[in-house]
Amino acid sequence: MIRVVLAEDQALVLGALSALLSLESDLEVVGTAADGAAALEQVRLHQPDVLVTDIEMPRLSGLDLAAQVRAGWPGVRVVIVTTFGRAGYLRRALEVGAAGYLLKDAPAAGLAGAIRQVHAGGRAIDPTLAAEAWGESDPLTDRERQVLRAAETGQGTAAIAAALGLSEGTVRNYLSEAIGKVGAGNRAEAARRAREKGWL
Repeated sequence: MIRVVLAEDQALVLGALSALLSLESDLEVVGTAADGAAALEQVRLHQPDVLVTDIEMPRLSGLDLAAQVRAGWPGVRVVIVTTFGRAGYLRRALEVGAAGYLLKDAPAAGLAGAIRQVHAGGRAIDPTLAAEAWGESDPLTDRERQVLRAAETGQGTAAIAAALGLSEGTVRNYLSEAIGKVGAGNRAEAARRAREKGWL
């Protein structure tokens, strides 16, 4: 029996995924969670074979969740199921240790197959995205990504500097670098472009 924890912030989707997987004779859903922090707690409690998670979730994103699971429970395999068909997200998911990356509009039977595949030590990645992922690399550093995310919420340079423990000059430098790297005219456009590429 392959033991699975599901993490998805949309209740209807979470219920549907749980019901779908429960129909499989070799899969058992041992826990569900509506946000990333609750999912981490479910992993701690149940130590499943596979965690299936969305990317965009409250309290802890699917990517941050995958990174923490890899650090704390390296035996738990992670499959990301998302609406975001962006190569940047796929690359970042693989960097934090995800073994699977599927789109929510993929055939339902594909998820059970992907869970079996990653449980057996393989990878399950949307083939179209996989081809696209290696065509364009993410130019941002982790710090530039942090600063752009803060700028995306409308925070000024002083607020970003205070939140991240940096000087205002350093924040301006990171913003300037990020704006140049994504070919944008200002911080708002840079954040939007980076978000569209899946780099944030």
